[in-house]
Parts: sequence; structure tokens; C-alpha cells
Amino acid sequence: MSIDTSTAAKVAKLARIRVEQDALPALAEEFNTILGFIEQLNEVDIDGVEPMTSVTPQRLKRRADVVNDGNQPEKVLSNAPDAREGFFAVPKVVE
Repeated sequence: MSIDTSTAAKVAKLARIRVEQDALPALAEEFNTILGFIEQLNEVDIDGVEPMTSVTPQRLKRRADVVNDGNQPEKVLSNAPDAREGFFAVPKVVE
């Protein structure tokens, strides 16, 4: 696939980039260079290659999923504007 100056102008308009008319041939050439690199990547045989997220194998650090209260009720309630008997106190909304 080859990009001409009219296609380069259309892409620039879609990207909301102002490109002067005399710069369109250079932009079209850059697009063609990028497409050439993509074509080179498409020639690589990737059959049997596992996808990876990093070049080094890593495992996620995991901890046991245990429900607890955090053992810090005083510290948590210190942020509350009003706390009573170990709970957040809020205004009554239902009468």
C-alpha cells in the first residue's frame, strides 16, 4: 500500500493537524516508511510464540485474601467528623 499526498492530507485533517501543502510530500513519504516497517513485521514467523507482557518472566505477588477489620479502628475513625461507639455517625435520612 502506498500513501499519496491527498491521503496524507486526509489523515492530517482527521488527526486535526495543520500541514502546509509543501510539507505533504514529506509526510506521505514518512507514512510510506512506517507502512514499510509494518510490512517487515508482518513477514516475521510467529507461529508457536507465546504472547508475553515482559521480557523477563514474572509472577504477580499474591497474598491470602482474608477478610479482617485492619486492627486499626481508632485510626480509621479518626478521619470521621462524627464517630460514636466505634462506628461512623451520619445524619438520619429516613424519617
